[in-house]
Amino acid sequence: MSGNVLLVEKRDSIAILTLNRPPLNPLSSAVFREMEKIIPQLDSDPEVKAVIVTGSGDKAFAAGVDITEITNLSTVEMYEFNVLALSAFSKLENLSKPTIAAIKGLTLGGGYELTLTCDFRIAAESAKFGQPEINLGIIPGGGATQRLSRLIGVARAKELLYLGEMIDAVTAERYGMVNKVVPDGELLEYVEKMAEKLAAKPVVAMKMMKKTIGIGMQLDLASATNLEIQSNIITFATEDRVEGIKALLEKRKPNFVGK
Repeated sequence: MSGNVLLVEKRDSIAILTLNRPPLNPLSSAVFREMEKIIPQLDSDPEVKAVIVTGSGDKAFAAGVDITEITNLSTVEMYEFNVLALSAFSKLENLSKPTIAAIKGLTLGGGYELTLTCDFRIAAESAKFGQPEINLGIIPGGGATQRLSRLIGVARAKELLYLGEMIDAVTAERYGMVNKVVPDGELLEYVEKMAEKLAAKPVVAMKMMKKTIGIGMQLDLASATNLEIQSNIITFATEDRVEGIKALLEKRKPNFVGK
């Protein structure tokens, strides 16, 4: 399952989705269309339990959108480009399986906006981050004003969005933009081990956990906690819940079956 601009490799229960436009892996309408096609396939594939998103080469995860494509777009065409990007990003964000962005090199503009749709962001020490749109006389169009503000707080988000300056991986971790920073040579190994741990969790509980957090963040507290109760009851009815409790009482590792 692959395309010229987006590659998919399956390793047991893990799928690795790779942006394949080195050296900078710019995001284009072709990339977004491939995402729209591939992500639903990953979502419906029972063998895939976790997804890693990364970029080809060492220079960049994705250094923003493809400037050569958008430079000559009309206003209407640019609107359609942004709608396509948001649709692709939403599919990744709403994927029912846990996702990890393995980030190395330049991760700018739309590139970082893409990582914001993943559940986790693990960065190599060499990674550089920024939302430079303000320096081009525009603002982000892939969700940064909203997702970044929700992730790290409005004040920090304004600092990055208003100034448009680049920061290093250590600063990004301190700001809460990434979960962890690891040495460059250990990035993929670390992320794959993390994905294996996630893939071993009970499927229904993981799906309901992700859905409850995602939807709950958009609700008031009373509605969100009520949603949590409903989701808890769904997981309580699963075979994996029975197995999980039985394994705990028997002091052994559970054998989850995804039901």
